[in-house]
Amino acid sequence: MELLTSNNVWMMICTALVFFMHLGFSFLEIGLTRQKNTINILFKNFFVITMGLLVYCGFGFNLMYPGEFGIIEGVLGFAGFGLDPGIDYDQLTYAGGGYTYWTDFLFQGMFAATAATIISGAVAERIKIGSFMLLAFLYVSIIYPIVGSWQWGGGFFSTFISEDLGFYDFAGSTLVHSVGGWGALVVIYFLGARKGKFSSDGKPLAIPGSNLPLSAAGVLILWLGWFGFNGGSVLSADPALTSLTLVTTCLAAAAGGIGAAVLSGILYKNLDLTMFMNGVLGGLVGITAGADQMLPHTAILIGLIAGGIVVLSVALLDKCKLDDPVGAIPVHLFCGIWGTLAVGLFGELAGFDQFMVQLACVGITGVFCVIGGTVITLIVKSIAGLRVDEKEEEDGLDIAEHGTRAYGDFSIN
Repeated sequence: MELLTSNNVWMMICTALVFFMHLGFSFLEIGLTRQKNTINILFKNFFVITMGLLVYCGFGFNLMYPGEFGIIEGVLGFAGFGLDPGIDYDQLTYAGGGYTYWTDFLFQGMFAATAATIISGAVAERIKIGSFMLLAFLYVSIIYPIVGSWQWGGGFFSTFISEDLGFYDFAGSTLVHSVGGWGALVVIYFLGARKGKFSSDGKPLAIPGSNLPLSAAGVLILWLGWFGFNGGSVLSADPALTSLTLVTTCLAAAAGGIGAAVLSGILYKNLDLTMFMNGVLGGLVGITAGADQMLPHTAILIGLIAGGIVVLSVALLDKCKLDDPVGAIPVHLFCGIWGTLAVGLFGELAGFDQFMVQLACVGITGVFCVIGGTVITLIVKSIAGLRVDEKEEEDGLDIAEHGTRAYGDFSIN
């Protein structure tokens, strides 16, 4: 009982840290976008966590952890609506005594909301609030839990080739971050770029954010929250494994920031704070798939490469005329893919077979999310449209969608 208590307390602390990450996402997005859209950003982030928890309680948890895949073996199952540990529930044996059923739900529910938060940042400053809410609801309700069930719910990813050789994604480089990143990529493709983002000849133009100190605070909060995101994914308070996980997480974050800052400095001849900050986040996303398996020097290498990927993928999106105001897709999609593949290169079972399993599951996830995200986006577009009109975008979504501004006019007594 004492071991269960200590494990469960650690898991609850980690749950609180992951919850705290939503403040970090809010600060990051507010600071990297314009002041006239601040309330809109906050509203979306409040909606994501509130809706995400309710949906996950209603049916998402049981769609992701069906127990038996009674609908399509290994692909789709459903354990019913609502939360019910069952008449045979024993908290001393549930999850090997690592935590209770209720802690399990709450910890996983925090992860579920994160996928929609990734989309929120990428579509900022031009999407209709109602359309975003419907998109987020459908994505969290359907896409995220189904993909999660393929691995964490015991589906076909976990035994992709055999009982001994399956996909490995410790805390969700693919299952959380890339799932959100693919959804974001699909939506911004249909949504289009912000007015003024690209010149008449297609060159990208900078749209400065309103508050970089606030964004910096958001990144540091997210880094702190990752102690829970990765540390909690140990699923116990095991001292050796938890400590290693936190060390590799921090080293990858540090290396990601340095990698992005150095490469952007070489390419663009300036010290770009936003690249530095997103490099830190890219390092965190990159290590998330294998944080429990990597040695310190390997974590540093993964982070350095992730930082470089952030810089290069920002340039790629600009070249493709895709507008992501906060860099969500470079951080969560591209670094999520890299971190997942890195398990096949540097993990405990590293080798050709494991790498190909990782690659195949990344590809399957991408295809499913792109197709599912496209269907969802087109449904929402046909029902409510996606984008506010030019006048509303110019005035700001705070006025157009919420009827007020985030900050008072202190020049008026």
